[in-house]
Amino acid sequence: VQLQASGGGLVQAGGSLRLSCVASGRTFSRYNMAWFRQAPGTEREFVAAIRWSDDRTYYADSVKGRFTISRDNAKNTVYLQMNSLKSEDTAVYFCAARDRGLVFTTPNYDYWGQGTLVTVSS
Repeated sequence: VQLQASGGGLVQAGGSLRLSCVASGRTFSRYNMAWFRQAPGTEREFVAAIRWSDDRTYYADSVKGRFTISRDNAKNTVYLQMNSLKSEDTAVYFCAARDRGLVFTTPNYDYWGQGTLVTVSS
């Protein structure tokens, strides 16, 4: 599976962005999908995930109520809608995929996209 993330950019605090991650292959619907982020000098941290079997979603406390993860299996795409952005959301955002099984909030994923940079100016 190859993942291609896009949608990052520069936005003012309080603004919104929507990230997209398109996956290659025919079995996208069987993958748990997640977004992680990494700011300079920090470790990669979990942002959100969506389970393959029932679209149950999981969020980091820091983004709960502001970010929404969703998927469109017909388009092999997972999205991250980010609202009420804060300067501390500035990071490179990565999408990740794991074939079924458990949803992890740690980077135990099989496939990773290249990352897309989100910069939030205060």
